[in-house]
Parts: sequence; C-alpha cells; structure tokens
Amino acid sequence: MDTIEAMRVFATVVERSGFSAAADALDMSTPSVTRHVAWLEQRLGTRLLNRTTRHVSLTSAGAAYHERCLKLLAEFSATEAAVTAQSLEPSGTLRVNAPVSFGIARLGDLMASFSQLHPQVTVDLDLSDRLVDLVEEGYDVAIRITRQPAGSLIARPLAESAMALCASPGYLKRAGTPQSLAALAEHGVLGYRYWQGGDEWRLEGPDGEESVRVRERLRANNGDVLREAAIADMGIILQPDFIVGEAIADGRLVQLLPTYKIPPIKIFAVYASRSHLAPKVRSFIDFLVESFGNSENWSRTPQA
Repeated sequence: MDTIEAMRVFATVVERSGFSAAADALDMSTPSVTRHVAWLEQRLGTRLLNRTTRHVSLTSAGAAYHERCLKLLAEFSATEAAVTAQSLEPSGTLRVNAPVSFGIARLGDLMASFSQLHPQVTVDLDLSDRLVDLVEEGYDVAIRITRQPAGSLIARPLAESAMALCASPGYLKRAGTPQSLAALAEHGVLGYRYWQGGDEWRLEGPDGEESVRVRERLRANNGDVLREAAIADMGIILQPDFIVGEAIADGRLVQLLPTYKIPPIKIFAVYASRSHLAPKVRSFIDFLVESFGNSENWSRTPQA
C-alpha cells in the first residue's frame, strides 16, 4: 500500500472526524478508508485513533503523527506543483495592474512583444494609479513606481526613472523662478495625490537634505493631467521623466533648481508569493526584467 496515500487518508479522517465522512470526501468506500488507517497503524506499531460508534479521536501518538503528516503532505504537494509548473507552457489569462501614465507611455509595445512570445496567454491589463490589493482583487502582477514596495509583496526591480522639478516658461515669467527649495512655499504647485510625502517635498540641496511644505493649487491622481496643467502655466510639478521628458526636451517645460538632487524613483514588478508561480506569471516577470534591461540607460530626462 502507498504510504503517502495512506497518510492522506488518515489526515482526511482526522479532518472530517470520521471514516464515513472521509470516504465521502475522498470518493472511496468506508472499508477502504478503514484499511488504509489500519495499515498505517500496523506499519507504525501503534494506535493512531480511538474509535467509537459515533466518533474518532487522536491518541497521543496519533496527534504527533498527524502534525508530521500535514507537514509532509504539504511539502509533497509543493514539490509536485513546482515540478509541474516548470513543465507547463504559459497559458490562460494574466491579470496585470499598472499606473496609468506609465502604462500608456511604456507598456503597449511590450504587451505586443510578450503576446508574440506567448500566444496562449491573454493579458488583462488594468491601468489605475490606485494601490490595488493583489490578493483580494485577483491580480497576478502589478507594476509599482515607488521608493520601496510593501514588505508583504515579492518585488523584482525593473528600472529607475529620473524625477524632474519643472514649470512652463509662461508660469516662470509671471511668478518668477524659484532659487531655493524653500521658495516653493511661495509658489503654486501641482501635486500628485499618491505622492508618498504628501504636501512635503524633500530634495538634496547643496547643504544636505531640505524639505518644504508646498501649497497645492491642483491635486490629481494622474501625472499626465498635471503635466498638461503645468504646460498651461498653472504651476510647478515634480514628476517622473516618462511623463515630462518630452515636454522638457521641446521647451514646453523648464527644469528648476539644478543644484538640487532628486532621488530617482524605482519601478518594480510585484506579486504576492514566490512559491509555485504559474508559468504565465513567471514568464511575464522574466520578460519585464529582460525588456527593461539596464536601468541606468532607461531614464531619458534631459539633464539641466
């Protein structure tokens, strides 16, 4: 008789509190379930279960064995799943979440390339700047742009994006060009709703880190809207290069405070668990890592 199968039957008897209920759960006959447990007890040379006409309960030896059984069965299942996952062709629906502006600027051509490599995978791409719950909302992978992703998630770094503090020539002509970070308190700024620092902006100045509490004339949950408002002379923005890079290059926006350093923002692929990734998930993450390549060359904001 197979030991693993007998252990699985024994664990089900304990879980279901009876031979008959275990037989129903396993689609076996009650006598067959009884034989599996009896075989285990004979093999181990000890009684695992106390039996009455209505109930079964664990002996002290049975309790210790049951605890070990659960661990061994879980490890056995995990081993089988890992081997199976490696041998399967990526297929099915892959649910991906990414920020709106980043998705529009960078993901369209990548999705086409991924689809050519893995035609059996259908990508369901949701663009939203809201911080989604991967497990609760059923996403396989999310792209996060942040200083540091949540510790509860597995994160693969993809790239870094330079940040730019900028405003339009028209705004600067009207309101003046700030010469220090503190001067931003006197200006109207356009704030991103999910900015981790809120209305406190921190930059590395010539004399060390400085911070300023800014006055937001507009707050929005999308960087493209903020860029267009800045181009229309509304105020100063702090945004990643993939949002403002082209506007800086063609002169619609001007970078400010060249003596200040703005730490780049990092781009990650995040997912809920490293264990037994489905082939569609593993292949997509590996594809992203390879596609973004060298993060030092990915950022394209012109330097002031």
